Amino acid sequence: MGRNNRKRRSSLANRAIAASAALALGGGGLIWANFYASAHETNSSQNNSTKAAAAQIATISCPDVSQQLTSVPSGAKSGVDTELATLDKQITEAYSRLASTRQAQAGDANFVQNAILGPLKDKRTAVIQRIQIDFKRVGATAPSSLPNLATCTGAAANNTTTAGNGNGNGNNNNGNGNNGNGNNGQGQASASPSASASASAPANVGGQGGNGPVAADFVDITKVAANVQAKPQNTGNASKGSFTTICGTGNAKLRNSDNVIVAPGVDNGAHHTHDYVGNQDNNAFTSDQQFEAAGTSCQEQEDKSTYYWPVVRVQDGSQEIDQNDLGGGAEGNVGRIVQASQAQIKFVGSPASKVVAMPTALRIITGDAKAFVNGTANANAHWSCTGFENKVQLTDQYPICPQGSKVVRTFAFQSCWDGKNADSANHRTHVAFADPASGVCGNGFVAIPQLTMRLVYNVPAPTIQNGQVKNAYAVDGFPEELHKPITDHDDFINFMSTNLMNKVVGCINKGKNCT
Repeated sequence: MGRNNRKRRSSLANRAIAASAALALGGGGLIWANFYASAHETNSSQNNSTKAAAAQIATISCPDVSQQLTSVPSGAKSGVDTELATLDKQITEAYSRLASTRQAQAGDANFVQNAILGPLKDKRTAVIQRIQIDFKRVGATAPSSLPNLATCTGAAANNTTTAGNGNGNGNNNNGNGNNGNGNNGQGQASASPSASASASAPANVGGQGGNGPVAADFVDITKVAANVQAKPQNTGNASKGSFTTICGTGNAKLRNSDNVIVAPGVDNGAHHTHDYVGNQDNNAFTSDQQFEAAGTSCQEQEDKSTYYWPVVRVQDGSQEIDQNDLGGGAEGNVGRIVQASQAQIKFVGSPASKVVAMPTALRIITGDAKAFVNGTANANAHWSCTGFENKVQLTDQYPICPQGSKVVRTFAFQSCWDGKNADSANHRTHVAFADPASGVCGNGFVAIPQLTMRLVYNVPAPTIQNGQVKNAYAVDGFPEELHKPITDHDDFINFMSTNLMNKVVGCINKGKNCT
C-alpha cells in the first residue's frame, strides 16, 4: 500500500482547506514562527498591559465531549463519530485563527472572546445539538451535560505542561510492565492551562512552528532524581511469561493523519501524523474485514494487528514532505520526522492472575492526545533515555540525554478487559489499568496480555540558551496542545489469528518467553 493520500490529496475541498490554513498560518512548514511578534510590537496607541494580556492567551481549551459519551447506541455511532471529529476540526481552526491574529489581539482585549471563542461556542453548540438529535433518532437520550460543554476558554502556555500534582492520577498513569511507573517530579507542575495567569509577560510557546515546545518542556535527565517505583509482587497465580512480536519500525509510505479508532471514515481525524507497524492497510476508511485481509509487516504473519503512534520530529528548520498538508505543517506539526531506530512490541502477563485471550478487533488507546488541555486523567506518557529507563521516567518533560544515550518512549497499555466489548463509545471504559500496588483487575474485569511498547530514537540533544530551546524534538499532536510531552499516546487494534492469540496466552500463562 502506498502513501495514504488518496482521498485527502485528491479532494479539491480538502486542498482548499489546507491552502487556506497554510495561508492563515503564513504558508509552508516554517509558518508559525513569528505569530507572537506582532503582539510584542510597540504601538503608541495601545496600552502595554492590554498587549501583554492578549499575548498571554497561547492556546484554546475546550471540554472533551467524547469522554462524556460513555455509551452511544449502535444506530447513532456513525453520526456521533462524525460530529466528534467536527468538534476537533473546529478547535483546530479556531487555534489557527488565534495564532494568526496576534496583532488584532494586541489592540483589542476583547478580540479573542468576540472573534474566536464566541463563534466557536456557537459552532460547538450546533454540533452538540446534532449529537443529541442522533441519540433521539434511535430512541435514546444524550447525556444532559452535553450543552454545558460548548464553551471554550483562552489558555496560557504557563511554560509548563499540565502536570497536575506531579504524581499522575494513579489509575491511568501507572507506568509499564518493563520500566515501572514514575513521573518527573522535578519539573514545574501546574494545573490545567488557564487564561488567569499573570499578564506581566507575553506567552512563550516556542518551537520552530511557534506552537511549542518551550525550554521548560525539556530537562537534563542526569539531573533528575530516580523515580521509578517497584512493580507489584507476583502472587502464586501470576502469569510470568511474555510474547514478543517483531514488526519493524515503520514505513514512511504508510504515514497518515487519520485515526480509525477515534474518527472512522474521517480524513485527517487525528490532525497529526502517525507511524504504523503491523497491519499494512490502516487508514480512516479501513473496515475490520479489510484489516483481516491485509498484509502485515510482522514476522509472524498471523499477527495482522495494527500498532500506531504519533511521529517524533526534530525542529531543526527542515521542511518535511507534509509541510503544506493537513496533519503536518498546515496544522503546526513541523520539522524533520525521525523514524524509531528500535520498536519493541511485547505482551506480558499479570502479577496477580492468569490472562485470557483478547477478542478480535479489540481497540485500545493508551495516553491522551489532549492531556495538556484535558488534564492528566488519561495521560500515560513515559519518556527516558537508554541507560536511565530503570531509574527515571518522565511524563511532563522531554529528556535531554547525555552523549551516547538515545531517547526512549515507552507505553504500557490497559491490561484489564470487561470481558464483553471490543470497544466502547469513548474508547476507554471497556478496558482499565490494574491496581498499581497489587496488579489486580477490579470491577469484574479480567486480565489480558498487557501490550508494552518501547520506541528508541536517535535524535540530537536539544540545547537551551537564554531560556530558549534550540534543535528541539517533539511528538506530533493537535496544534492547540503545544507539543507537550504529556500528550504522548499509542493505539492498538488486535487482529491476531485465534491460533496466534492462544499461543500468546499459553506462553504468558506458562511462564515462557516466546516470539
